[in-house]
Amino acid sequence: MATKSLSIRIDEEMLDKLHVIADYEGRSANSQILVLIRDLIERYEAIHGEIKTGKRT
Repeated sequence: MATKSLSIRIDEEMLDKLHVIADYEGRSANSQILVLIRDLIERYEAIHGEIKTGKRT
């Protein structure tokens, strides 16, 4: 699986809070975001079924 890059805009206070949580969990901010996204997808699929994906560019 190829790894893609994604840029987001986030206000400074939210980013600071993300870093606090990531540090507490022993993760980088990037890894913490991936965990949050993975958890969200799992919850969504538990309710709605597997998400079928197509190739995006």
